[in-house]
Formats: sequence, structure tokens, C-alpha cells
Amino acid sequence: MLLPVLKRLGDMVVAMFGISVLVFLIFFAIPGAEPASRIAGRNASPETVAAVRLSFGLDQPLPVQYLIMMKKLFITQDLTSFVNRGYKVIPAVMNAAPITLSLVAGAALIWIVFGLLIGVLAAAFKNTWIDRLLMVMSLIGISMPAFWLGAVINLFTQSRWHDYWLFSWVPPLGYKPFVESPKLWALTLVLPCFSLAVGYIGIYGRVLRANIVEAMQEDYIRTARAKGVSESRILIRHALRTSLISVVTLFGLDFGQLVGGVAVLTEIVFALQGVGKITFDGLLNLDLPVIMAAVLYSALFVVICNALVDMLYILIDPRERTDG
Repeated sequence: MLLPVLKRLGDMVVAMFGISVLVFLIFFAIPGAEPASRIAGRNASPETVAAVRLSFGLDQPLPVQYLIMMKKLFITQDLTSFVNRGYKVIPAVMNAAPITLSLVAGAALIWIVFGLLIGVLAAAFKNTWIDRLLMVMSLIGISMPAFWLGAVINLFTQSRWHDYWLFSWVPPLGYKPFVESPKLWALTLVLPCFSLAVGYIGIYGRVLRANIVEAMQEDYIRTARAKGVSESRILIRHALRTSLISVVTLFGLDFGQLVGGVAVLTEIVFALQGVGKITFDGLLNLDLPVIMAAVLYSALFVVICNALVDMLYILIDPRERTDG
């Protein structure tokens, strides 16, 4: 079992190297993306562009620039913004990471619990009004963008009905660190997590229902029925267990992407200064070091989550443990 794990860790390192090279070339090497011209301004003279290129080390060959960038990102961690030279990129990303992690972890807990509940109930009551109602609710949840739902939630909880007893507990927009106040930390994340999770609840519920219904037609299910196993035991112990593999795959991809910054619109709506918000600000200012750090941070979490899913497959499926 150790060899497949080491192999996947090696694949993770190779993937990160390839992503770092690709991202660097996109922002520093493609025609029209010359950073010195962007930093100097639209109507800057050639002398000004040359001075900027020298000041930021952009006069070096591309391999040297890449190595310097990676050194500042991962070793010395003193990479600074091109727009604000006093802005340290790595500390900013590391300070924003707990906010995004808190948001996504809370949302993931919600969508996993309710997604599993909806999927199992819909499969258990297949082709009944309960099944149809749950699938319609899931489709409605999928159809509502998280940023729109968040804006609607804010409309009522932060303005119109904020003084009513129902929403008087809702704190102002923003984030409160856990170490300062665990209660406020939780309260500031309840509604953002809910708005982010609603769409995923619908997706996971529908996927799980379809997989369970398909699994219930398999031969081993008929064998279990022939042995007199109860329907509830068949559903939970057999059909659900085999159907969770696709859910695990989805979860690894979704969680990695959201932690990597895909939850940017939710962070903006609820004034959370997470990694997504940093990425958004970097794109607005074309701040390449910030963009590089945020993109590599995002890629790192996606690669790590995929590697963890692969390792989980090794635990679930004995066929994955072969050295080949």
C-alpha cells in the first residue's frame, strides 16, 4: 500500500511544478503580457519601461525570473506586490486562508449532511411524491447562484428585517477570527456557509439518488433480498456504501476548488477577505505576484484534495493497492 501512496505524492509534486511553469508563462511570457509595460502605465516612455524592468528584475532571462519567483514564493516568502511594494503577498494569502477554509468547511458540512439525507430519502421513496418534491427542491437550489442568494439574504438580514427578533442575532458583514470570539466567528459564517452550500446540496442529492437507484438494480442487491435482508439494511449497508464513491470524487474536486478561491463571489457579497477576494483584487489591478500566489495556492489545494481522494480510493478499493 505504501508504494501507491508514494506514487500519488510524486504525481502531486509533478503536477504542481507543471502548473507553476504554465501560470508563470501565461502571465510573464505570452505576447502582450509584458509586466513592465503594465506597471509603467499605458503611455510610459521606453526609458520608463526599461527602468521598471530593471527595478523589478524583469530584465533577466525567463528561467531566471521563474526561479527567483519560486524562491520568493516558497523559500524566502518575501514576494511583494507590483502595485504596492510594501504589500507582502505570502502573509496576505496566509491571513486570508483561514477565512476561506472556515467558509468552505462550514458549507461542506452542510451540503454533505443534507445532500446525503435528500439522496437517501429520494431513493428510498422512489417515484413517490416525496421523491418528486425533493428533486424539485434540489433543482431549485441548483438554479440559485450563491452570490444571488447571498445578496437576497443580506437584503433581509442586514437591512429590512435586521431589527426583528428573527434576525436580530445576525452580526454585521465581515469576519471575526475564532481566537477572538468563537461565538461571533460562528455567527458571521452561518449565512455565508448556507448560501454557498444550497446549490451543492441539490447537486449531491440528485447524484446520490441516481447512484443508489442504479445500485439497487445490481445482482448483489437481489442476492441480499433473496437472503432475507431488510430493505433498510440493503439501502444503507449496500447501495449507499457503493454509491458514495462518486460523492467522494465530487467532494474532492469541489472542496479543493472552493478553498482555492472559487467561492470569491460569496466572499465579496458577505465582505469576507478570503483568498477569492485577494485574487479578485489582484486581477482588477493586474498585480501579477498576487495573482501568481493566489493561483498556485488554489492549484495546491486542488492537487492535495485530488491526492487525498486517490488515497481514499486505496483504502476503499483493494484493487487500487496493487503495485501496478
